[in-house]
Amino acid sequence: MTDPVPSAHPPAPTVPLVNVANALTVFRIILVPVFVVVLFVADGASTPWRIAAFVIFAVAAVTDQLDGRIARSWGLVTDFGKLADPIADKALIGAALLSLSILDVVPWWITVVILFREVSVTLLRFWVVRHGVIAASQGGKLKTLLQSIGIGLLVLPLHGVAFDVAMWILYAAVVVTVVTGLDYVWRAVVLRRQAGE
Repeated sequence: MTDPVPSAHPPAPTVPLVNVANALTVFRIILVPVFVVVLFVADGASTPWRIAAFVIFAVAAVTDQLDGRIARSWGLVTDFGKLADPIADKALIGAALLSLSILDVVPWWITVVILFREVSVTLLRFWVVRHGVIAASQGGKLKTLLQSIGIGLLVLPLHGVAFDVAMWILYAAVVVTVVTGLDYVWRAVVLRRQAGE
């Protein structure tokens, strides 16, 4: 009886669904409604509560960077993480923008433009998912950074020059958001064409 020939490509080890990276993602999702409630306490005008909301937003934004790095460096990438991480990110940014617009801090047109882009890109991901994954670009990472900084600062009860600086950061985020959105559309179309569709 001959020994079985060893496979040239041994099966990849199974990554447990419950791991540090996924736990951070779930934690971020849980923080979203907590952030919204704290922001709306006293109609968002109470300085201590606005600072508390900023801290919650900052913690959630940091975990957005942390869970991905942990998943990649520790070999903890899962299908759940690939799906839940962008959902958690968009939920945080979307909830913050909608809340700040309701509180008359952020103009509605900014919220509409950013959310339209995010929803459109999500739909594009489903459109090309059978043909490949479009990796996040440096522009996309810059977009996330500018959005997080601008929105985070505007959660604080800023006035005068400080408020203006925060708004200009958010304006820059809008520009990068639109440009990277158009780039994503182009790359999605190219991917589909290469697949012969």
